Amino acid sequence: MKKELRIFFTAMMFLTRLPVPKFTDHSQEYLEKSARYFPVIGWMVAGISWLTFVVFNKYIGEDIAIIASIIAGVLTTGAFHEDGFADCCDAFGGGWTKEKILTIMKDSRLGTFGVIGLISILAVKFLLLKEMPKFTPSLSEPSINIFSNYGQFLLILLAAHGVSRLMGVYTIRFYDYVTDIDASKSKPITSNKPSIGLLITATIFALAPFALLDPRLLVAVILPIIATRQAGEYFKKWIGGYTGDCLGAIQQIAEILFYLSVIIIWRYWL
Repeated sequence: MKKELRIFFTAMMFLTRLPVPKFTDHSQEYLEKSARYFPVIGWMVAGISWLTFVVFNKYIGEDIAIIASIIAGVLTTGAFHEDGFADCCDAFGGGWTKEKILTIMKDSRLGTFGVIGLISILAVKFLLLKEMPKFTPSLSEPSINIFSNYGQFLLILLAAHGVSRLMGVYTIRFYDYVTDIDASKSKPITSNKPSIGLLITATIFALAPFALLDPRLLVAVILPIIATRQAGEYFKKWIGGYTGDCLGAIQQIAEILFYLSVIIIWRYWL
């Protein structure tokens, strides 16, 4: 149990800025095994974002609440995934060879493609999240119980953050890491591919929120899976595999597509 706790806190240390116990270290063994808990870390980010939304929505208003929830998520992760998405926009937008793409990706400065990509994905995320409460069945009869009012919204956020981080685990499993691995923050995770058992565990965690949702919402997982596959092939074509920044980009894209899928399902099927 203590070992599993260390592995969990290692995942938490790797993906967020949240404080962890002092016994948590940078052990490569634990970092490699920590991928099984990536979806669970996603739940934590989702929970913080949801709680921020509820508080701001009660005292200020829905639009500000959604913006605040996005900011809360960004602060929780240290913009870990958003930074990867922006770097990918810069690299693949401005580079035409493997060497140029990787050089741009390592550059800490943010270029035009990165700025446009970051603004675009945050704007899209805001607009999609703004639609979410409208399709929450329990909102038809508001009560003083926030879980009754926004329970479905919480479950959707848990599923979105869990599934989108699971896509990164799949990418690590089925594609090769590229660039100078010794200079990469993702080295401990990618030096060995996740085992099938680890992949199954991560999948179970990612899909757990669906046990409390309408089964038809499972269809929302399809688009993120397709996008992850296409992104993986695209990265493989241009640079031979993926980098840590590519994983961040996949997480952001998968999260956006999950929200979009949920809205479509709610509007035309449920």
